[in-house]
Amino acid sequence: MTAEKRQRSNYPEDFKRDAVALVTQQGYKISEAARSLGVGANLLGRWRRQFENEAFGIRLSGDEREELKRLRKEVRQLRVEKEILKKASQFFAKEMK
Repeated sequence: MTAEKRQRSNYPEDFKRDAVALVTQQGYKISEAARSLGVGANLLGRWRRQFENEAFGIRLSGDEREELKRLRKEVRQLRVEKEILKKASQFFAKEMK
């Protein structure tokens, strides 16, 4: 038995938007539209949720994602520093007694 590597298809943004439009604007069921386009129904549903989230501003842009990553890193660093300072203050408080 040989293991064949399955290759993922990369669909252009226009194709995705047109596929979602079949469901949202033309009233097709997701399964019907997916079958006629030759894509999976789960994939088409994911595209629809993605575009709905973008429309409502729920999805983060690339810049926002980078800023979020930077801020999370900064928060981790500050928490480590806070723990170090807390332990140091406890140590020096014992030394003063």
